[in-house]
Amino acid sequence: CPVVLAPKNSSVAMPPPADIVKVAIEWPGAFPKLMEIDQKKPLSSIIKEVCDGWSLANHDQFALQHADSSNFYITEKNRNEIKNGAILRLTTCPAQNAQQLHARIQSSSMDAKLEALKDLANYSRDVTFAQEFINLDGISLLTQMVESGTERYQKLQKIMKPCFGDMLSFTLTAFVELMDHGIVSWDTFSVAFIKKIASYVNKFASDISILQRSLAILESMVLNSHDLYQKVAQEITIGQLIPHLQGTDQEIQTYTIAVINALFLKAPDDKRQEMANILAQKQLRSIILTHVIRAQRAINNEMAHQLYVLQVLTFNLLEDRMMTKMDPQDQAQRDIIFELRRIAFDAESEPNNSSGSMEKRKSMYTRDYKKLGFINHVNPAMDFTQTPPGMLALDNMLYFAKHHQDAYIRIVLENSSREDKHECPFGRSSIELTKMLCEILKVGELPSETCNDFHPMFFTHDRSFEEFFCICIQLLNKTWKEMRATSEDFNKARKRVMQVVKEQIMRALTTKPSSLDQFKSKLQNLSYTEILKIRQSERMNQEDFQSRPILELKEKIQPEILELIKQQRLNRLVEGTCFRKLNSRRRQDKFWYCRLSPNHKVLHYGDLEESPQGEVPHDSLQDKLPVADIKAVVTGKDCPHMKEKGALKQNKEVLELAFSILYDSSGQLNFIAPDKHEYCVWTDGLNALLGKDMLSDLTRNDLDTLLSMEIKLRLLDLENIQIPDAPPPIPKEPSNYDFVYDCN
Repeated sequence: CPVVLAPKNSSVAMPPPADIVKVAIEWPGAFPKLMEIDQKKPLSSIIKEVCDGWSLANHDQFALQHADSSNFYITEKNRNEIKNGAILRLTTCPAQNAQQLHARIQSSSMDAKLEALKDLANYSRDVTFAQEFINLDGISLLTQMVESGTERYQKLQKIMKPCFGDMLSFTLTAFVELMDHGIVSWDTFSVAFIKKIASYVNKFASDISILQRSLAILESMVLNSHDLYQKVAQEITIGQLIPHLQGTDQEIQTYTIAVINALFLKAPDDKRQEMANILAQKQLRSIILTHVIRAQRAINNEMAHQLYVLQVLTFNLLEDRMMTKMDPQDQAQRDIIFELRRIAFDAESEPNNSSGSMEKRKSMYTRDYKKLGFINHVNPAMDFTQTPPGMLALDNMLYFAKHHQDAYIRIVLENSSREDKHECPFGRSSIELTKMLCEILKVGELPSETCNDFHPMFFTHDRSFEEFFCICIQLLNKTWKEMRATSEDFNKARKRVMQVVKEQIMRALTTKPSSLDQFKSKLQNLSYTEILKIRQSERMNQEDFQSRPILELKEKIQPEILELIKQQRLNRLVEGTCFRKLNSRRRQDKFWYCRLSPNHKVLHYGDLEESPQGEVPHDSLQDKLPVADIKAVVTGKDCPHMKEKGALKQNKEVLELAFSILYDSSGQLNFIAPDKHEYCVWTDGLNALLGKDMLSDLTRNDLDTLLSMEIKLRLLDLENIQIPDAPPPIPKEPSNYDFVYDCN
């Protein structure tokens, strides 16, 4: 190859050293300076150099901060976030700024005080400033202003209401931002402060910003302190919260449901059912259905999450009955079984109290209990000693018998009079079905921090779980007959039928029916025959040919498909994803974005004020991590942020979405994916960058699907042609090659 030499006078531009960052620095009243920052030099030396350039004395009273909307201070800890082309600002140091604001918010001038509180609300987002302000006992000052300071301006409210509202709004905003850093314990606040915040929920219903922050503070108090939960529960009632759900502001509705959920979650076990009864009396479900779910607007992710949490907490009230065994000696519990028998066989004549009537009665009861489908015909109470589902199964059966009496009697009599051994035993089926429904709805499990999978139909009825059971027990009976299952070998039949019934229920639930009637209608279209058709169709679409030629073809094209999947994963990483920073106050969580550079060499990431619409440009992300510096990618319990003490590590679903990038000696970048799909995409993409195998479930599914499609395309011309297991034999050489001729 020819070698091209550069002319003697030409020079090749060399990339700047990795430790040098080119920035612009502003100072009020002066032209910005362009300078190179050496990241190896102490930050104090750099600030001194900047101050000397503008002839400013006392450089130790100055600091650098980002000139963007964040205004965050630059410290030794975060200085690596500075990137080339960044615009910085020389300003007073955090300690001095905190002292000035501490004095300004105590000004006697209303205008000066308002401006100071506005600045404080803005600066409090920065943890560096927050630490300095808190060191000055700033939190106590703000709580005093809330408790008593506002009283000084009660007379001014009528004539200066907008000003007063803004002052209070900025005060509460600053308080929320300062507490969000987790520096100060929530246990330190007085009853007077709680009373004042609770009063704002009623007093400032028309002031959205004050109401929003007051609700956020109440939620955080309840979630972060058991003592504060008790105090808040005494100060705020469900009746005070309900009106805020009847408004039109979805954000206020979200915060309101969040407070209700927090009170529900932290309530002692003996108080939780009492609270549920109060919610029922106040018609919370009906109000949410009317003003939130069926309102003429889309439900955002935060609202969907809160509705999901409320749904989970409501179903968790069933856990006590689900884990309670039946006491065979308890007459009240046995009376429920007698009632089931009475409703089903009411036309049966009761034996007289003549001699031998006791034996006749026992014989008749045993016969009827057998017809009801219990295992233990003599003492059916023994059927309910297994947990789960415990007494919950008996509760469901009684509800079905009382509220859907015709359907109940039809199922019992229809199956007790069959002579073809295809009867569906109602008792045993109900117990198995109740257990399965509890598994589907995860009764007894804590709500996930990231899930928003709520079902509107469960908000359409006060006894939604029982109604859910009533629909499903009729489905089970119908499917049992369609599958012609027999009760002789109930365990085998149960397994087969229950698998189909579960598939029918899950497929219907994924369509998110808006009502129980719509759910019932979906199930009617999912008969056993239809399920078989769906399975057959899916099996054909994912057909795995096992003949030797096909296996060899799959082996040959698999690397090509894996490379295609790898490129798709890397392209998704280049597009980037918005992640949520989870903490104890979920409503006030911040967002951050991470994306891979187009050349696949650098990960760019940074904080965002709100969830973005579309991609976030690289230049708006403050931080970067070279891919070459990544040492490992860990998931689940191995992640550093899952080993920390806190509520997140207790949640199974969050563990399944957690992964971390480890770099340098102790550096780490922690993620919690928004869903399982994004988790698989990112772990696959990061492993691909590191030259490791992509092992996620998503990769396996994509590989199977793409391989199947590719093979079917390649075999399209061989339709209805039998492919032999062995290649055809090579024919013998011809006796001569006279048939060969030169085309030229």
